[in-house]
Amino acid sequence: MWADDDALDATRRRVDEWEATIAARSARTTALTRELAGLTGTARTADGSVEVTVDAGGRLIDLRLDERVRARSAGRTAEDVLATVRAAYADLVQRVSAAAVATLGADDPTARALIDSYAGRLGRTERLDDDAS
Repeated sequence: MWADDDALDATRRRVDEWEATIAARSARTTALTRELAGLTGTARTADGSVEVTVDAGGRLIDLRLDERVRARSAGRTAEDVLATVRAAYADLVQRVSAAAVATLGADDPTARALIDSYAGRLGRTERLDDDAS
């Protein structure tokens, strides 16, 4: 089947390199998955009266309202909360982007798909090509 031993050895080396590449990529992806699970995004209003934290899935996990919100209308407080949630989402997307790029590389298709998925789910429609760097 093989013309010579050199060709067989070269084929074995290529298969070994391929296996090593797959194993390394799998390890990086597993590490990234663990890191992403622990990420949160946090934001606060400029005056610090509203602070929001979202978990890796984008769920609200903490909302802190300073006593100063009592002096505002309920409508203004609601607007501040919603705007701060959106800012926390943006913070989370930035953290996911940084983790994906650091672990997989900026040109990695899996990293780009992950970043785009988070950005899309959390309300941002533009791509993050410029934001990730």
